[in-house]
Amino acid sequence: MLNKEELLQYRRHLTLEDIGDKGQNKLKSAKVLVVGAGGLGCPILQYLTAAGVGTIGIIDHDTVDQSNLQRQILYSFDDIGKFKVSCAISKLERLNRFVKFKAYIERLTKANALKIFKSYDIIVDGTDNFNTRYLVNDAAVLSEKPVVFGSIFKFEGQVSVYNYKNGPTYRCLFPKPPEDALNCEEAGVLGVLPGIIGCLQANEVIKMICEIGEVLSGKLLVLNTLTMNQNILAYDKTVHAHVTYIADVNEACDINEPLKYLTFDEYLKHKEDFFLLDVRTLKEHNMFHLSHDYHIPLKELHERYFELKTEKPILVYCQSGRRSAQAIKLLKKLNVNNKLYNLKNGLQHPIA
Repeated sequence: MLNKEELLQYRRHLTLEDIGDKGQNKLKSAKVLVVGAGGLGCPILQYLTAAGVGTIGIIDHDTVDQSNLQRQILYSFDDIGKFKVSCAISKLERLNRFVKFKAYIERLTKANALKIFKSYDIIVDGTDNFNTRYLVNDAAVLSEKPVVFGSIFKFEGQVSVYNYKNGPTYRCLFPKPPEDALNCEEAGVLGVLPGIIGCLQANEVIKMICEIGEVLSGKLLVLNTLTMNQNILAYDKTVHAHVTYIADVNEACDINEPLKYLTFDEYLKHKEDFFLLDVRTLKEHNMFHLSHDYHIPLKELHERYFELKTEKPILVYCQSGRRSAQAIKLLKKLNVNNKLYNLKNGLQHPIA
């Protein structure tokens, strides 16, 4: 039951016929896990907290970086270097003291996902990479939990709900990750976009808890902020919905052979022994690149790989290590016989 202060705080919800006292009590009893406290996680957390979701778990292992402040509106300059989860909870508790928070300052992994998911009713995916999205999907299917999915890229966002009442899953929509996928760090993102998409995700959570409206199950909402065009695309449940175990990260991305890595320090010690290949975009390459490298954007590699006329081992690099991993996989398929190495962490942490 709601106490006097809660009745005052949630007055605007209580006057809504579709929510009212019954719906608000459902929100109070609900337990929601938000995976990721970044661009999408910030608005999701703020609005679920304001709405009065009784228990909110937050899992994120990252710390606040200055580059986050352009869009991750829970944080400030004073938070730089601190764990996002801790900063977020300290501010959310001041927004609504009737909500309980559970902190998981750790990376979501195959080892902990099922244990964490079992304590919650709904999982909200606020991550920014395909590896974690497939992990969330598999763990949610095995745990029989619905997931509210959100994705952002440059000026476009997507929202969907999967595994809702045994409905379609993320693997039904995307059986395999795309061959050429950039994350927000590599491609950039409009600062307001995660706010818009995160709010739409929070909206789906509230509808599911209160059992109102039409949930985006089997539907993908696509929004372009430059034109404000919005489309909803339908998708069906497929054989890919059947999950019997949580796939390893490499398996989820269909990488069959382990990659060989080289750190930046190791490269510097032996750089004369390697042929250096940059697979980033031309714009990225022109902004900064390593000396004596050869540039072929990942999208052009299939048509230009024959230009790699060298007998040396090839060290492939990009901004984060993701595209270079895809490039190595492609070069193997094209039967390039050179030894292939991936620059560990790419250019974002060259000293790691």
